[in-house]
This record gives sequence, C-alpha cells and structure tokens, in this order.
Amino acid sequence: MSAPTPTPPKNTAALDFAKPSNFLRQIIETDLSKGTYAKRRWAGSPGDAQHHAAAALDPAKIRTRFPPEPNGYLHVGHAKSICLNFGLARDYGGICHLRFDDTNPEKEDTEYVDSIVDAVKWLGFDWNGAPDAAPYQASDYFDFMYRAAEYLIEAGHAYVDEQTFEQMRAARGDFGKPGVDSPFRNRTPAENLVQFRAMRDGKYEDGAMVLRAKIDMASPNINMRDPAIYRIRRATHHNTGDTWCIYPMYTYAHPIEDALEQITHSICTLEFEDQRPFYDWLLERLIEGGLLDAPPPRQHEFARLNLTYVITSKRKLAQLVRDHHVSGWDDPRMPTIVGLRRRGYTPESLQLFAERIGVSKSDSWIDYSTLEGCLREDLENKAHRGMAVLNPLKLVLTNWDDVMGKDHLEPCTLPALPHPPEGLPEPAARHFTIGKEVWIEQDDFCEVPPKGYKRLYPGNSVRLKGGYVITCSGCEKDASGTITAVLATVVPDTKSGTPGSETVKVKAAITWVAVADGVAAEVRLYDRLFLDAQPDASGKDFLASLNPASLKVVTAIVEPSLARARPDEKFQFERHGYFVADRLDHTQDKPVFNLAVGLKDSWGK
Repeated sequence: MSAPTPTPPKNTAALDFAKPSNFLRQIIETDLSKGTYAKRRWAGSPGDAQHHAAAALDPAKIRTRFPPEPNGYLHVGHAKSICLNFGLARDYGGICHLRFDDTNPEKEDTEYVDSIVDAVKWLGFDWNGAPDAAPYQASDYFDFMYRAAEYLIEAGHAYVDEQTFEQMRAARGDFGKPGVDSPFRNRTPAENLVQFRAMRDGKYEDGAMVLRAKIDMASPNINMRDPAIYRIRRATHHNTGDTWCIYPMYTYAHPIEDALEQITHSICTLEFEDQRPFYDWLLERLIEGGLLDAPPPRQHEFARLNLTYVITSKRKLAQLVRDHHVSGWDDPRMPTIVGLRRRGYTPESLQLFAERIGVSKSDSWIDYSTLEGCLREDLENKAHRGMAVLNPLKLVLTNWDDVMGKDHLEPCTLPALPHPPEGLPEPAARHFTIGKEVWIEQDDFCEVPPKGYKRLYPGNSVRLKGGYVITCSGCEKDASGTITAVLATVVPDTKSGTPGSETVKVKAAITWVAVADGVAAEVRLYDRLFLDAQPDASGKDFLASLNPASLKVVTAIVEPSLARARPDEKFQFERHGYFVADRLDHTQDKPVFNLAVGLKDSWGK
C-alpha cells in the first residue's frame, strides 16, 4: 500500500512569504530536474530491496527525515532542523519521517520519546505521510542491521577485533601518522562470523570485542580507519527490552536507517561531514550485496545553529536542571522547545525564525534578538491587549466623589486588538471600570521631574488610557518619606470616546488598573539566562556567566480581562511587553503570567 500524499503542516501563518533559496533547495531542485530519485519504489513502510521491489513508484518526490536520539529534551537548534526537514518535504511534494535513533539504550527513555513527539506536533508537523502515523524507530531495524553485518563479514568487509579500547585508539594513528592494522584483521570470514554470533549470544563481557568495518587503516580520513560498527552492551532497551546484548554504532545505523526508509536527502549538521565517506561506503557495499536499493540516499550537511546567550549541549542543559539552576527542562529560561513554549513562543514564531536565519555551510552566530523579533512579529496582531501595573502605586482622584458621585464606578472599554488581521472578525472589546482609586506604575510619578518628563508630577495633566484626563496635585508620604499615594483631580467630561475627550490636550497617556476591579497576579519577569554572549565557547565555564537577575517575580495588578485568561493564552501588557498565562501554574483564581518578550530589544541598554 502506498503512503498518502502529505498535507501541509497546521501552523503555516508565519511562512506566507517567498522562500529564499539556499544550497539545499538548489540540490533538491537539481535532483528533481534530473529525475535522480524518480524511479524509487515505496512499499508503504521501511524495508530492504526485496520489500520495495514489487511496490509502486514512490508518490513522494523527496523524502527527508528528522532523526533525534531520545536521550533528552529537544532545543531551539532541533526546532531549526525540524522546520528545515519538514519544510523542505512540504515545499517539494515530499514526506518527512520522524525517526528515533534509539541505538544507545543506556541514555534513552520513553519520557524523551513522548516529549519529542509532542514537540514536533506542537510545531505543526505530521510525519511519515499520515497525520496519525507512528514514528519510525531505529530499533525496529535491528534485525536487518544484524543481517547486514553478517553480510559484511561474509564479504570480507568486517572483522571482530578483540583489542582493548586503549589498544585500538593507539593503533588508530592521527592526522600525521597512519593507523596500524589490528592483529585480528586478517581472520577468515568464517572465524569472524563465529565470533560475531558469540557476541550476539552473550558469550563475552561488555567491551571484550567489537565488530569493525574493514576499510583502510592508512586513510587520511581517520573515520575510515576501520570504524567500529557493533559493540557489546548489556542494557535494557526501552523498545526491544533485553532481546539484544549487542548494539550498532550510530555511524553504522544512520545510513542503513535512511536507506530502509528510502530517504533521498539526508540532511545533517556539519559535524557529520567527515562521516559522509563511511556513509557512502557502507551503502555501496550493501547495494552490491543486493540488500538495499539504488540509488542510495545522499547526505548533505549544513551549519548548526549557534545562538548568542544560549547553550544547546544536552549534557550542560541537564546539568542546569540537575543542579537546580533552573526549575526543570521546561523552565522558561531554557532553550528547550518545552521551555520556549512555556515562555510564550509560538510555533509560527519558531518557523519564522528558521526561515529567516536560513541555512549555510559555514558556522556563524545568530543574535538572540533575532529570535525575539520573530515572536514580536507573530504576536503583534494576535495577542489581545490588556493593562497591567507591575510596580503598583495608588492614585487617588480627590474630587471624584464630588464630580462623579460617591462610590461611583464608571464603565470603560478599549479594543482587545487595535489592528485585527484582515479577514478575521474583530474580537470583543475589553470592559473595566474606573473609580476614585486606581493603581499606576511607580515610575509614572515623579515629585521633581527631570527635563522632558511628561507623566505625572505636581501641576501636570495626563490621560488615564481609556479613561479621563487628570491633573496631579501632589502626593502623600509615610514617616520615612516614601511616597504612598499620588493625588490628582479628574477633569470632567474628558472620558475617552466621548465628544469632550478632545477638549483638553495632554502630552502623555498612562496605563492603570482600578482598585475596584483589578486582580492581583503573579508575574514572572524572565531575562536571558547568561550574561556572556557565548557562555561555553572556547572551554569557558558556562556556570560562571549565569545571570543572577534572570528571574524576578512581582505581584502585579491586572485588568479583569487578563484575570480571565486561559493557560497558554498570550497578551500584550500595554507598554510592558508580551506575556503568556503560565501553562502549568495559571488559574483564574491565582493568575500567573510569564514575560515572553519586551516590546522592543532593550538588552544591554
């Protein structure tokens, strides 16, 4: 049965612009014009040459893959790879596979499998040709990998080496010195086969021997000096249990997985460039033996993401979690996809980021502000507005009772979205009240203002946004001289939206929340986790540059519409930035908001 033609991902709003060309697109377009992979067949599932032989031509013009190892949570660099591989398949009428490279049982876990599935879905992509398709797993191919290894032994292309790890490393040589042949290199295929089957059957201890490809110990590419392809490892695998006590090395498994899945363009980061000769050598040998189809997949490398003020080493991220420098893998300061999601990033913003930074063959650093800019751009016409006072100071309108009536609360409205996207219905307006007492930001009052200050000071008038023009008359202080309240008078008939609103001109409008209907909320003000733009470059101790001010928690007062937010709902707190209702801790009884990004880049300013 042939796989269905893929459908575009769900979240593509951020990608409605012309795709810039790059070297990967040029490679794909050249292959399509030449019909390089036009005669491939696809039996509806991965398999060897015999499996695909009688199938129909592959309906997918190309096949790419995203092959994470389930040994940790995905980060922003993986998000780029996801968007790249799935995006290329989408744009060229192809299919992208989600495959778990689960060949290292000691470090892998179903927790990470589940988190990866969730991350790819959240980013808006389906895999393997159908919305509900199960991800592929390298471990499902262990039987074939073993059969391929026996073929290599029988064909004289592999041998069992009983040297210690230290002996093999010493004999490998270096860039200026060729390697030395193993004393076990010239065993007969029959002898090697006996030993390899003994390895499989658990007759030797872990580390006692390995299976090595027999290539060239004098190769200038050290990766071609008889690399290990199987090792003994007694560990329970999360998928295969205790079926195997030998496991394939990643460099051996990776090309086989690609070939079984009929991948056309195997896109990797640059650290795999030196492994490409072995990738090609292995597939050529297995095609010669009739185990795999021609043409083989081709590996193409691009530069990995280097993002300032971020580390993407899984080991170092795990250390941050383990040593409690952050609250977990989903801490909003973490560059993990779960962390970015909790911070308030959207799938569309990450897709836009991946498109905007592009791909190249040379390493470079992307400034973190580029990522933040993509989120601002996505939320600008999506996030409903609301007023929040993060550093509250009480403002008392001393003539309110005389002008408006004792205890009167005047209803006010403002648009939820000033510029709703064209073609979509305008959201309902926000409703709130104004009364005798309101909360304002502390920095919106200055008893002795500096030059150019336009907000509240004695004698100056401002507009309470969506409300009335007021004139400041002074302030109240406690015994220590701390300002406890600002005093002002309301100017009658100046309410926003009424004919009298234009009768008094002011130079500033300030945000506020009424004491009567404001709601207390926990607001988490996140900043960058590191002070150093390249915290772990050149062997630096990344912990030394942790930002001690990367999280500040305040009790804010928010308008009623914000208090009714749903978890994970995004807002623009007017004048402050974009915030998200925390997807884990937020409730309407106890609102919790996370700062996603400020309204403009102010880092270091």
